[in-house]
Amino acid sequence: MVKNQVITDKYAIYNSDCMYVLPTMADESIDLSVYSPPFAGLYNYSSSDNDFSNCATKEQFLEQYEFLIAEIARVTKAGRITAVHCSDVFDNKCFLWDFPHEIIRIHEKYGFNYRNRITIWKEPLKVRMRTMVQSLMHKFIVEDTTKCFTAMPDYVLIFTKKGENKTPVVHPFGITDYFGATPFLEEHTKTYGNYKDFRKKWEGFAGDAKENKLSHITWQRYASSVWDDIRIDNVLPFKDSKEEDDEKHVHPLQLDVIDRIVELYSNKGEVVLTPFMGVGSEVFSPVSLGRKAIGIELKDSYFKQAVLNLKDAENRFLNVQEESLF
Repeated sequence: MVKNQVITDKYAIYNSDCMYVLPTMADESIDLSVYSPPFAGLYNYSSSDNDFSNCATKEQFLEQYEFLIAEIARVTKAGRITAVHCSDVFDNKCFLWDFPHEIIRIHEKYGFNYRNRITIWKEPLKVRMRTMVQSLMHKFIVEDTTKCFTAMPDYVLIFTKKGENKTPVVHPFGITDYFGATPFLEEHTKTYGNYKDFRKKWEGFAGDAKENKLSHITWQRYASSVWDDIRIDNVLPFKDSKEEDDEKHVHPLQLDVIDRIVELYSNKGEVVLTPFMGVGSEVFSPVSLGRKAIGIELKDSYFKQAVLNLKDAENRFLNVQEESLF
């Protein structure tokens, strides 16, 4: 059942269970999907029985997740990408469950090739403050280091649906903007000086891609298996979507991550899907970057916040990068 929806010429968003909406979509109609699934056993996002995060066991979660991946495989065009944000998950004994392994296994079962893994570095103190994980506290270094944990990174797993891609994703002028704190390393500053001035020179470049120095430097950073300059607080407004009675966690995926995925793996005008829309991040990003998007969200308060957030999407169009210049 679809409880609410907003459909424009740029996006369609549905307040519903993704397993109600996805079966209504046409085969091979999606160019890219990007999403963060409920992390099984780690967070409870709502009290709904249809919420994946409320599965009683890991086995039940994986069974439900398989139904979703089968549908994503059906609607994804051959040769195109699905990107899944995830992490390792603590079990009830405070040891790790290899959740990314299960995601890879299920995608391969339903016709995807596992392409690569991007690691998103997290600053330990910020992780400690946000998650309140005691094992990151300094006192355990003093008392007993066998109880210590490191700050777990996030991952983005990249999959390609088997088959030939009929529409190459092209960047004829190279990459003309950068999503993150800064692409400059120390050697770049020595060579090119101030990043703000350098970027102004190359943004919107429309010449020979081989001459686009910003693109070359940007690709060096994007091509790294570790993204260490994601701005953790570069997220859409979300605090008003929290509900005390059923909420244990809400923190949207950083726009820097989504922007990079959308820019790298889709062309302007193509359709991006997110089955777990949350407060709208994975719709906001592609729309602001000239794509179209479909988002599905079960939780009413998240959907309402997404509606508000998406009112600004078309006005944003790359201006978020101004934050990184000052």
